[in-house]
Amino acid sequence: MVNIFSVYKFILHGIMKLVGVRPQTVEIEPGTIMNFWVSSNIPNKIENTPKKSKPAVVFLHGFAMDGIFTWQLQVLSLAKNYAVYVPDFLFFGGSITDKSDRSPEFQAECVAKGLKKMGVERCTLVGLSYGGIVGFKMAELYPNLVESIVATCSVLALTRSISDASLERLGFKCWPDYLLPDSVKGVRNMFEIAAYKFPHLPDWIYKDCFEVMFGNRKEKEELLEALVVDDKDFTIADFPQRVHLLWGENDKIFNMETARNLRMQLGGSAKLQSIEEAGHLVQMERPFVYNKQLKEILASFSKDAHQD
Repeated sequence: MVNIFSVYKFILHGIMKLVGVRPQTVEIEPGTIMNFWVSSNIPNKIENTPKKSKPAVVFLHGFAMDGIFTWQLQVLSLAKNYAVYVPDFLFFGGSITDKSDRSPEFQAECVAKGLKKMGVERCTLVGLSYGGIVGFKMAELYPNLVESIVATCSVLALTRSISDASLERLGFKCWPDYLLPDSVKGVRNMFEIAAYKFPHLPDWIYKDCFEVMFGNRKEKEELLEALVVDDKDFTIADFPQRVHLLWGENDKIFNMETARNLRMQLGGSAKLQSIEEAGHLVQMERPFVYNKQLKEILASFSKDAHQD
């Protein structure tokens, strides 16, 4: 029987290619390969083509889905006016490594090296959840590369205290129990928790999802284990970048209290706005509202940069 998610993935990839967004494989280092979806009109540094003029926006996905699936509606909205890059993190999509490092720092290093190999000198990061954590680490490690950040439903780091509070709120003992379900019922539960109001879908759709979405389970469990850090080991970095927090007001995973705490950690220059009737997957639940606000944020970043 045909898997509906495999069919949709095939159609989605075809649509992306029609709008000029194509996959590109980049060898980060021997043994480490990262897949990027890239605007096809973006010149490739390796090919010695002229410099691009469009501002670069890098979309960093969350833990459940790969890059282009997570950000499909934003890429279609922004690809005309921005140089769009959508990486698959290691062990998602087409990205793999033979290294043992599973930390967000290593993901950040690989994305940054891949972008530099493609000729990106400055960029704005748009990160959802896990992608926001990786994005903040990129901004800390590569301040000359990362010009600004839009973080959605994320944190600077998943400290033990934040992790424990979130898991207790969701009713799970550990993150793999939630993010790596071992049953069709677990997949349904994962999406229903992540959304404000998830549409009712028949079990066969969740079954198809279960069959294709949760590969590399061992490596992903290791990623989740490396994600949580002790509070005593966490220090807040000084971020020179412009930061904007764009939240789903009904996010159950990282709620509005978490968002306000993050804004306080970042200092007075960080801005926070929320979208009503949207949960953790706000960019999918309210795409038109999210895209409108994201475009306004990106335009404000550009205006600020010209004034500096």
